[in-house]
Amino acid sequence: MHENSAVPVTRSDPVSARGLLEHALPAGNPAVPQPLGDAGGELRVNRWTAWAPFVILSLLLVVLYDRVAIKLVRDWYELPDFSHGFLIPFFAAFLLWDKRLELRRTPPTPSWAGVWLVALGLFELMVGIFGADLFLQRTSFIVLVAGLVRTVLGKAMLGRVKFVLFVLLLAIPLPAVLLNQITFPLQLLASWLASSLLPLAGVPVLREGNIIQLPAMQLEVAEACSGIRSLMSLFTVAVIYGYFLERGTWRRAALALASIPIAVAANVARIFGTGLCVQYWDPDKATGFFHEFSGWLMFLVSLGLLYLVHRAMGVLAPGRREAA
Repeated sequence: MHENSAVPVTRSDPVSARGLLEHALPAGNPAVPQPLGDAGGELRVNRWTAWAPFVILSLLLVVLYDRVAIKLVRDWYELPDFSHGFLIPFFAAFLLWDKRLELRRTPPTPSWAGVWLVALGLFELMVGIFGADLFLQRTSFIVLVAGLVRTVLGKAMLGRVKFVLFVLLLAIPLPAVLLNQITFPLQLLASWLASSLLPLAGVPVLREGNIIQLPAMQLEVAEACSGIRSLMSLFTVAVIYGYFLERGTWRRAALALASIPIAVAANVARIFGTGLCVQYWDPDKATGFFHEFSGWLMFLVSLGLLYLVHRAMGVLAPGRREAA
């Protein structure tokens, strides 16, 4: 018999057992637990790698649109017709937060299909800069962001945030050419309706365009009295109101569209009330305190009418009125 050269190992000799194990298994063998070491550092690197494209794209957007954004905020402050723009960024941020779970569940599917939108947004920005067109510069941001989302995150993600992009459009003042095309017809419409109602209250009226001639004085329905300010503000409020209280897209759209005739009717009522005050009270007070106070009053009345329209929709076409 050959002599066995194996060294007996007993349970009382843990050092010898460990030594044999270290000699039996080569270094780096997966059977031997390895120290975690830089696992935390690798995790941080992976997170940075995942967020790096978004950080870089955000910085590029800031570089491209910093002056555009500053001028936009200044216009919100200086143009009363678009002072509601201060609310839009906060509402858009809330929309993203409200959809955060839905956005997380949407897998990113990068695609080159959005590159043409990116190119279109950059081209629109260049045209706006060289042509000194603020509207093109501002709307190019929406187009560019839509293109970046489509390219980096995919079509499904763009579908999730399309309403947010639409809301951002409400913060952009209309170009002067388009605004004039809307304002002047509103002036004529408000003048015509008010001059048609005043004789019913015993007030003689002679109208020429947007000028209403009363026995006591002459009223001019100026651009500020066209109703465009209350129309834009009420439309924005209707969009926000519909988002919180309606689920169906068509019902939200109906509420937003209903704000247009409501705003026009409220402005006509304001001019009608001014005409009555001129005739039966005091012309100076009618064009002073009452004129300013009636603007706020009519906007509150408009909000009440919007609520009544919503209630009527619930009665005539019942549906689930839940926030999406």
